[in-house]
Amino acid sequence: MLRRMSTYSGQKLATVIKELENFAPITLAEKWDNVGLLIEPFKEKPIQKILLTNDLTEPVMGEALEKNVDLIISYHPPIFKPLTRITKSNWKERVVAACLANNIALYSPHTAWDKTCGGVNDWLSQAVDIKGIRPLEPELGAPPGTGSGRFIETKMVVSQLVESLQNHIRNSVHVALAVNHQPSTLIQSVGICAGSGGSLLKGIQADLIITGEMSHHELLEFNHNNTTVLLCNHSNSERGFLKEFSPKLGELLKGACEILVSQKDKDPLVTV
Repeated sequence: MLRRMSTYSGQKLATVIKELENFAPITLAEKWDNVGLLIEPFKEKPIQKILLTNDLTEPVMGEALEKNVDLIISYHPPIFKPLTRITKSNWKERVVAACLANNIALYSPHTAWDKTCGGVNDWLSQAVDIKGIRPLEPELGAPPGTGSGRFIETKMVVSQLVESLQNHIRNSVHVALAVNHQPSTLIQSVGICAGSGGSLLKGIQADLIITGEMSHHELLEFNHNNTTVLLCNHSNSERGFLKEFSPKLGELLKGACEILVSQKDKDPLVTV
């Protein structure tokens, strides 16, 4: 298969990583996380085409190969637990093998993007009419606005928030009303945590919380503490940030790289 000549001059991999870490230093990531450059190609080449994805699944890997990308930025790290071998018997190993065989670099930011100012949690917060906003857990020594989760002051009724969130993530939303709430209940405080927010949001004093997923018993606990919960499904609470970040990354790289957002990336759960 012939590779088309690119109109993009490209950047060195080190330059791309530098700009990614200027936006969200990997030092912000949780200690348990596996972030940064996960696969470095053996042969150095300019990075001309970059694919953004929430999850590097096999369909997304196929898309990357079809589009001849040089770097995949996967929000969730495809390599999390140590690999003891790279074979064709496991889908994650096949993805790694495909990157290695095709000289494709792989970078993952995960919780560094969650915490950074202007990152994933700030994007998810845009579903709310914000009167005031701060991190739930501010990051020590970091710029103001940096940290885990977000706490928002607002004035919206539950039904408005549900509709606004659906429009923002462009998907359906699961609603667990607090025991004393109705769709017309006024909400003045909102807790935000993209992804799985049960542990971070536990014990928060908020009228409503927005996250991707949590357990049945966590939902009951929040509802009985008079907190309504809106669930987006895990990756639907994160994926929309990629379209917002794409032009920003293009600017950071001075237009030298083509930035694509995966069309194959999707949440595994579908409401029917």
